[in-house]
Amino acid sequence: MDKLNFLISLITEANDYQLEQAASAQAAARELGVEVQIIYAHNDAVQQTQQILSFVQEPARRPHAILVEPVGTGMPQVARAAVAAGVAWGLMNSDGSYMPELRQHALVPVFSIASDNEKIGEIQGQQIGSILGNEGCVLHLEGPSMGEVSRMRTKGMLATKPPRVAVKAVRGDWTQASGHRAIESWLSLSTSRNLNVGLIACQNDDMALGAHRAFEELADLQARDNWMRLPIIGCDGVTKAGRAWVGQGWLTATVVTPPLTGTAMQLLANSLRAGSQPPAHTVAAPVSFPELKDLSKPRASAAPAPGK
Repeated sequence: MDKLNFLISLITEANDYQLEQAASAQAAARELGVEVQIIYAHNDAVQQTQQILSFVQEPARRPHAILVEPVGTGMPQVARAAVAAGVAWGLMNSDGSYMPELRQHALVPVFSIASDNEKIGEIQGQQIGSILGNEGCVLHLEGPSMGEVSRMRTKGMLATKPPRVAVKAVRGDWTQASGHRAIESWLSLSTSRNLNVGLIACQNDDMALGAHRAFEELADLQARDNWMRLPIIGCDGVTKAGRAWVGQGWLTATVVTPPLTGTAMQLLANSLRAGSQPPAHTVAAPVSFPELKDLSKPRASAAPAPGK
């Protein structure tokens, strides 16, 4: 077999977890002795579809395998086109309800791999209880409504947060800029002044950073200080981002979600070289950082957000 060539399609470059996914892919490529090309969809589902199809439909560019983290849906039509062209298909962090049928007739590896996003939400709900107590109000900064990741994280959080803790949801798109915009817009509403928010819970660490910067920019210094004293928690826990920010005392907690691309590429390489199918679905387990037993309501602080 020729040297294996993998195409990795990720959501955006403006997200620390996606960059960690890319770094994991590059490290795995060196270890496995495969070629890898990484492309970004810039949070655009249509663009992502067109990008991938351009590789599938041109034999000279066609890789041995495609590993994709979709912007929106699980891309069933694109997956079928790839497999029909003899390209292995790996789906990350997305609804793969069509995958069993596709896998049943495929002559190439077809599989999915995901962080346990409902468990991530459950851990965040437990963190809310540990930090806020049995009652209060949480401002919840979620990812896009069309995304499976966001829905599952919200479901898990609502299942484990204390029953008397109210949740007010606003939406971003996983980037710092979207977190900044979402909080800036929400602060302009009278609702923001009427709710007694006690904690900011974000579905990833990048949006948490954007939210913090929106609070920093408030012209009313008393309001600014009040918002910046609130604990902020996130998800992803990238070593040089979320976990570092917890260590610096800026984030109160995060949920560590290990990158998936390295494991997925190992599964692909082994299966392609052996002419076999990998396990149909692999799940990566998240953990709280710090551990739940070490969490409590933090000392008030108005530290500025870390620079980028």
